[in-house]
Amino acid sequence: MKALISCPTASIGTLSRVNVSSAFEALPEQLEPGLYRCGYTSEKSFGAISWLITRPGGNLLIDSPRFAMPLVRRIEKLGGIDSILLTHRDDVADHEQFAAHFSASRFLHTDDVTKGTREVEQIIVSSEPVEILQKVLMLHTPGHTKGSAVFLVDGRYLFTSDHLAWSTRLGHLYAFRSACWYSWNAQIESMKRLRDLDFEWVLPGHGTPVQLPPLRMKESLERCIEWMERGNGV
Repeated sequence: MKALISCPTASIGTLSRVNVSSAFEALPEQLEPGLYRCGYTSEKSFGAISWLITRPGGNLLIDSPRFAMPLVRRIEKLGGIDSILLTHRDDVADHEQFAAHFSASRFLHTDDVTKGTREVEQIIVSSEPVEILQKVLMLHTPGHTKGSAVFLVDGRYLFTSDHLAWSTRLGHLYAFRSACWYSWNAQIESMKRLRDLDFEWVLPGHGTPVQLPPLRMKESLERCIEWMERGNGV
């Protein structure tokens, strides 16, 4: 039922009438206390996953789902949204409606500002890591797009969108070469910049999320970089 109401193209159906009310209550889906997968993916964002972090300093929405009222009402019960962190121009979906409804500030790197994101309140120009909010680090990671960025929240959660995900087939972190619209070489160099970060979760917009101890995460990142430098990519 969660897949049915989350499908970005409404391509999932049922053979008979069913009650989906329980699925409305199950989204956003909690992965651990304070960390939620929103569901309600949007065709505008190619079905990308968006995430919600609830925290005392103000809740964070990472990228944008569909502006669906069942989801909006659930987020209201969780404390609303203080800030919207946009990883890149592809996965912004209904960010304007979420920002207006919750009076939330948005963050985006300047190299990915487009016609649909010109009104974003916080345009980040730095190529160096920037603490944009308390315990929220934004790191410019060009590759998938010129302005792609990742966000490290509370020293644990790395939101990577189309930059980095987990491969169950390879058994390590990897990147999507076939979805690299700007520069594969730039993406390799961006991946190397993640070596300086400690994190436990990789939470992508596309692909599989993963939780590992920080040391194992670093080892997996090194395997990813080696794999990319050999010319691999999917």
